[in-house]
Amino acid sequence: MKRILLTIAYDGTNYSGWQKQKDEAVITVEGELTKALRLLFRNPALECVGASRTDAGVHALGQRAVIDVETSIPAEKIPLAIRSFLPADIVVTKAEEVAETFHPRFDCVKKTYEYRFWNAPAKNPKERLYSAYVQKPLDVERMNEGAKAFLGTHDFAAFCAAGAQVSTTVRTIFDCHVEKQGESVRILVTGDGFLYNMVRILAGTLLAVGMGRLEPKAVAAIIAGKDRRAAGQTAEPQGLTLLEIFYDEKDLYEAAKN
Repeated sequence: MKRILLTIAYDGTNYSGWQKQKDEAVITVEGELTKALRLLFRNPALECVGASRTDAGVHALGQRAVIDVETSIPAEKIPLAIRSFLPADIVVTKAEEVAETFHPRFDCVKKTYEYRFWNAPAKNPKERLYSAYVQKPLDVERMNEGAKAFLGTHDFAAFCAAGAQVSTTVRTIFDCHVEKQGESVRILVTGDGFLYNMVRILAGTLLAVGMGRLEPKAVAAIIAGKDRRAAGQTAEPQGLTLLEIFYDEKDLYEAAKN
């Protein structure tokens, strides 16, 4: 039996999030991937275990998932082999054999997300599925000043949507900054983990800063206050993309080489 780590990219527009649902009528990325894997490996019981649960409409370039399979197909050939079984908006970009003890979620050391705003006088129809539209000019310098407050280890209860089932709301953010490229404004954030809707609430808060509705220094006070009502609105899902999930190479490969 081999444990294979898959890297998956997808356009989340047409899906009810990543996680497979009990109701098979609900179309999800994990559900479509699982169906394709079962066809490829001729195993109707095969399951995959994902690293992150993206919401409906959210995209990914670096989602990760593992499968346990008996197969003669070399791991590096799986992306090509599975292509014809997947819809065009889901792609397995990489596959590699990993340690049998490796877990894609528990062994994650950090994740990077991007949130994009299209900031222009008029909407761009090509961006409507991948950016949130903002007409009023955003002050990126102010947004970067506010973003500094997120760095470090904090209790991010104010940035967690209601209904989240977590043992702690403490997370560590390694990087958070804002970039402007033409009419696209993007927030890049890397952390050891994220709460339910945390990045979208973070984006909504920095949006308020960029529009002048909130002072940059207020972000630190919102974090300290731990009150969700004080933070910004939850930004729209289509602006969010899971860019990459990082692991320690020792966790990935050590047992697989023995």
